[in-house]
Amino acid sequence: MPKSKREKKISLTKTQKKVGLEFKQALVDKVRSAVDNYARIFVFKPENQRNATMKDVRGKWSHSKFFIGKNRVIAKALGNTPEEEYSENLHKVSMLMRGEVGLLCTNEKTEDVIQFFDNLSAVDYARTGAKCTETVVIPAGPVEQFSHDIEPHLRSLGLPTKLEKGIVTLYQEHTVCQEGDILSSQQARILKLFGKQQAEFRLQMLAVWSNDGEFKILAELPEIMNTPKKPKKDEKEDNEAGY
Repeated sequence: MPKSKREKKISLTKTQKKVGLEFKQALVDKVRSAVDNYARIFVFKPENQRNATMKDVRGKWSHSKFFIGKNRVIAKALGNTPEEEYSENLHKVSMLMRGEVGLLCTNEKTEDVIQFFDNLSAVDYARTGAKCTETVVIPAGPVEQFSHDIEPHLRSLGLPTKLEKGIVTLYQEHTVCQEGDILSSQQARILKLFGKQQAEFRLQMLAVWSNDGEFKILAELPEIMNTPKKPKKDEKEDNEAGY
């Protein structure tokens, strides 16, 4: 007999997704509060972003405020046009809220921010879709860092392996990737298994706005910021609601 739907248990620990007008309005309020409370706003582009590394950066810059994601709502909070902008020249910041970018709101001096983030980097393993930064070749012979039971997995990744007296062995040289290649999931997993780190986390500062209305470009802008913006499916709904 099928189980009654009335007996279905609902967990009270479930959290609702951060969507809807209430969330968007709260984000607008936070962004505008940051404009009021911080002297400068930097637009930055993360490269090879990692949650753990970004968490460390947030900890070191706890005196400042980061905004990442919901570009359209953030742009609306700042003002998309000179007539709508929350403060002088903020519409120029809104124009840069395209693609994978974020905002850093801070009272630190511009030169100090640039110096800190120019020197900030952390190496990590490249993910699927990343560009190979160097050619990696695994020579033929025993690969003693792996136990015998992982050999089938290595073979499934395309490595020419076999067991010789219980030792994982490559019976021929294997090129994992060549410089400039776009990594497949198999290549990325092989690089991680062999400890080859080819990704570097960085935050590139693109522009800065000051509360005196000054706006300055700090680096070459990504191509996406120089192309016409295409409307999204839910843009009409957001515009009707004021976002």
